[in-house]
Amino acid sequence: MPYLTRPVLAAGTLSRAPQPTLRTGDGLLLRPWRTEDAPAVHAAFQDPVMHQWHVRAADSEEEVRGWITEWQQAWERERGVQWAVADTADDRLLGRVALREVVLGDGVAEVAYWTTAGARGRGVAARATRALAYWALDEIGFQRLELLHAVVNAASCRVAQKTGFALEGTKRSALLHPDGWHDMHLHARVRGDWDGPCGSGPAEPAA
Repeated sequence: MPYLTRPVLAAGTLSRAPQPTLRTGDGLLLRPWRTEDAPAVHAAFQDPVMHQWHVRAADSEEEVRGWITEWQQAWERERGVQWAVADTADDRLLGRVALREVVLGDGVAEVAYWTTAGARGRGVAARATRALAYWALDEIGFQRLELLHAVVNAASCRVAQKTGFALEGTKRSALLHPDGWHDMHLHARVRGDWDGPCGSGPAEPAA
């Protein structure tokens, strides 16, 4: 039985070219992960704040190297895209931004991010998320990006608001954290949305 609509994005849209490196234009670099990032990622996951909002712990650098291998392979599989967020001045790791649950045919994906303890309060997550959204929606042609966070995670809600992700509703008891089930805010941004006066324009391809 034929479909009455065409896929929003065809298979191979991502994997036919190398994963790009993006500059935000304000001091951040979104680049593919490297094995040598393992110590910094392991250190980041020792932070109690990471334990509060994530369901995964890092017991060793060797374990993290396995994660990084998975992140590096995600691009080819076209089910997710993972970037390290680094300082353009010294390549110091500041966080991670990603597309998860990618469905090319529907043109949808979920945005995820975290920042290291030392990078918080500098707008790193918002700046990286904004660059990712421009790339995904305006350059690649995704139709819809979703962003979910625990209702009580006010900092993550501010990131969504700053980057043009409209609040669409609450998913009740949707995710189990170490302290129990959490209601989740569902935010989304669709192609053609404008993110308001905080918008900084599209991300710049790295030289």
